[in-house]
Amino acid sequence: MQDKRFARTLLLFKEDGFAKLQNASVLLLGVGGVGGFALDCLYRVGIGKICIVDYDCFDETNKNRQIGAFEGVGRKKVEVLSQKYPGIIALDSKVTQEFIDNFDFNAYDVVIDAIDDMGAKIALALKIVNKESQKIHKPYLLSSTGSAKKIDPGQIQCAPIWKSYGDKFARKFREGLKKQGFKGDFMVVFSPEEPKCKELGSFSGVTGSFGLRLASEAIALILKKE
Repeated sequence: MQDKRFARTLLLFKEDGFAKLQNASVLLLGVGGVGGFALDCLYRVGIGKICIVDYDCFDETNKNRQIGAFEGVGRKKVEVLSQKYPGIIALDSKVTQEFIDNFDFNAYDVVIDAIDDMGAKIALALKIVNKESQKIHKPYLLSSTGSAKKIDPGQIQCAPIWKSYGDKFARKFREGLKKQGFKGDFMVVFSPEEPKCKELGSFSGVTGSFGLRLASEAIALILKKE
């Protein structure tokens, strides 16, 4: 008998769609204000294999926007979240060039980039998005741009990286890719909303919505698979 926690999910996606979700694998890089909400959505909908990667610990300032922060201050994010979401794979690691060079991304259908390090984001795109991957559409890369300093989730959009606009973080991302001679394309979640402060102020209504949008885009990609 099917787990009752998926009863409402089955009503929406039907047996065929739900089977695709259960057979899918998603790699989630970064489980902070954006990635934590993406994880929650992916887990609740029934993605069969979820791997999270993060090296950071929860601190007091994370409580305004990060799932797991209230009970996890001082503890590794992957440790707390692997207890909160049983069955996921949790890797305590920083996404560095060495990690990117050695990790098998092809083992996943979708890779969600919810990290803040610009160098790592660029290196990740260079590794995953190439002529071969674009031809076979595996893995798909979905990236988050800047979610801080904003208060209106209604302005969040998803578009190819080269069509993102109005966000300083996204602009730096595009410029960095151009400098590396990157010719590919992939989807990003961004918001053109004008910053509401100079500092890295954050609001879970926006950061969480970024994560939910990334998860929703990943689910849509999985459901389109033959």
